[in-house]
Amino acid sequence: MRTVFWVGVVTFLADQLSKYLVVHVMNLREIGSIDVLPPFLNLRMAWNYGVNFGLFAEDSSLTRWVLVVVAVIISCAVLWWIHHEETGAAGQISAGLLVGGALGNVIDRIVYGAVADFLNMSCCGLNNPYAFNIADIAVFIGAVGMVLFTSGEPRKNAS
Repeated sequence: MRTVFWVGVVTFLADQLSKYLVVHVMNLREIGSIDVLPPFLNLRMAWNYGVNFGLFAEDSSLTRWVLVVVAVIISCAVLWWIHHEETGAAGQISAGLLVGGALGNVIDRIVYGAVADFLNMSCCGLNNPYAFNIADIAVFIGAVGMVLFTSGEPRKNAS
């Protein structure tokens, strides 16, 4: 569980630091966009009030707090799962990524009322209209890793 904890902490801090730099230091919330390596990498400020790709994106207090509660419940469920299942380092790293990323987005919803998305990548003539953040990447990789790298076998000494 130490691996889960430390990967989660590093993921959470990297996400929050990147958001602080982009939103406050670089002032992307006022500027709106910065082309870094167009079209491959651009910074585009987007406030996500919903879930992935803006689904259920109502700017309401109820939606905000429901999504906070759901993310916390999912994070607790992942921690319970990883504690009670036999898993190797890859499964623990995946759990840490998922939990750290989910909690990073929870903090955004509490502090800003929405998730701060800012990374926009396009390639090969395809223009991606969506923005995402480090937490989104971590949650995606963590979820895939949890599916691929957990055994399904109960831990022998789990309580």
